[in-house]
Amino acid sequence: MTKEYRGKVFKSGNSVALRLPKALGIKEGTEMILREEHGKYIAEPVPSPRRKIDISKFWGKAPGLKVPVREDFDERPSILAGRLGTKEA
Repeated sequence: MTKEYRGKVFKSGNSVALRLPKALGIKEGTEMILREEHGKYIAEPVPSPRRKIDISKFWGKAPGLKVPVREDFDERPSILAGRLGTKEA
């Protein structure tokens, strides 16, 4: 059996707001998505973006692990010149 909570709708400026009980455990400032399905309202927290893991500092600690080449940006001319053995003008 699910628990039932009651909230109260009140006017806030030109909008209406729903005050939710603390017992729900929703943290203050949590962004929510609200949608209507078949005459019922469903509120869900906005999914947080997936975190990316930076492995650049671990490559020397694991034998055989190579840092992938980043192709999402161009190299600096000074680094490229150093690799090619030419001097930058």
